[in-house]
Amino acid sequence: MINVGDILLNLWNSSGFAALFSGFMAQGGWQNLVMLVISCVLLYLALVKKFEPLLLCGIAFGCLLTNLPGAGLYSQELWTNFMTEGHEAYHSYGTILKEGGLLDIFYVGVKTSLYPCLIFMGVGAMTDFGPLLSNPKSLLLGAAAQLGVFAAFFGAIALNLISPEIGFTSKEAASIGIIGGADGPTAIFLTSKLAPHLLGAIAVAAYSYMALIPMIQPPFMKLLTTPEQRKIKMVQTRNVSKAEKIVFPIVVTLFVALLLPDTAPLIGCLMLGNLFKECGVTDRLSDTVQNALMNIVTILLSTAVGATMVGSNFLTLQTLSIVVLGVCAFVLSTVGGLLGGLVMCKLTGGKVNPLIGSAGVSAVPMAARVSNLVGQKYNPANFLLMHAMGPNVAGVIGSAIAAGFLLSVFG
Repeated sequence: MINVGDILLNLWNSSGFAALFSGFMAQGGWQNLVMLVISCVLLYLALVKKFEPLLLCGIAFGCLLTNLPGAGLYSQELWTNFMTEGHEAYHSYGTILKEGGLLDIFYVGVKTSLYPCLIFMGVGAMTDFGPLLSNPKSLLLGAAAQLGVFAAFFGAIALNLISPEIGFTSKEAASIGIIGGADGPTAIFLTSKLAPHLLGAIAVAAYSYMALIPMIQPPFMKLLTTPEQRKIKMVQTRNVSKAEKIVFPIVVTLFVALLLPDTAPLIGCLMLGNLFKECGVTDRLSDTVQNALMNIVTILLSTAVGATMVGSNFLTLQTLSIVVLGVCAFVLSTVGGLLGGLVMCKLTGGKVNPLIGSAGVSAVPMAARVSNLVGQKYNPANFLLMHAMGPNVAGVIGSAIAAGFLLSVFG
């Protein structure tokens, strides 16, 4: 005779609800519950407030899935000692494919750096380096905007000296510092190599601050520049030939990859995508990279990153420190770009509007649009967008070079 009570009891005991609430404090069920609430908050920010929805939606839902007790979609223990030979809990890619869940398989693309590189290929196919080529001096503004990367790195190291409990190792500090580059794929690329256990917190911080650029940057732009400087109208840049645009990605790849071989995957994919766009004979490839491939990889990347936001890893003092250091890195990168703009304004006798320096961070094209909007508030006839795109795309290259440098030192 079927015992309905036993069936219902077994159903309850095997459910995620039982795992979530059974031993609420002792077994860490509260951490999963808090992360489920956080995932809903992130979904609200993505879908309602439209904070980087294409990425934050996937990250938030990946966070939700990985914190569902009993679902077995992501197995943190499989990655803890991944590829650590000689360790008793040694795991390889074969183990992941055999024993891992769906999100573990998604995460393989993050661990191998496949997704960030493919994202960079799409970014390259959507980027026009013409403004940078027409005004090569703007490359210096992209370099100046990497100030926050190294300032946050040293800040994280200093925390370790003050309190080892909330401090960071050199590899973790390098991963946190790259948030200042305002480049999500680069942050994921470097963190997956140096500090994969911090991937969720760093990715959420990086993309959140990128989405908040229209709120974060303008106060510092107004603080560091005068109304007269903001009104400066820049002259139209020269036209860039087709040949220059074709040669540029080839030359940059050769120079940067030979200088910093560790950055070859990012720079190589970025410039390959741009070559597809500019050469004029690979329109189908350019279209595929910009649209279909970019969309597919974005889904896999964002969901896999969200999967790393396991409650036991995420709800720590270190995560709060990452959030604080991340915003400091972002602000200092903006300040570095503006200071570079002020210097360039002075050296050119007032021909360069220093507002374009804030676009030296790598958030394309949002940072350039913010520079343009702030400039037009003080001079409606001022159109800084194309001038700001030079430092903006230089920031993409600069953040990749910064990541390659940190990887070569600490990798």
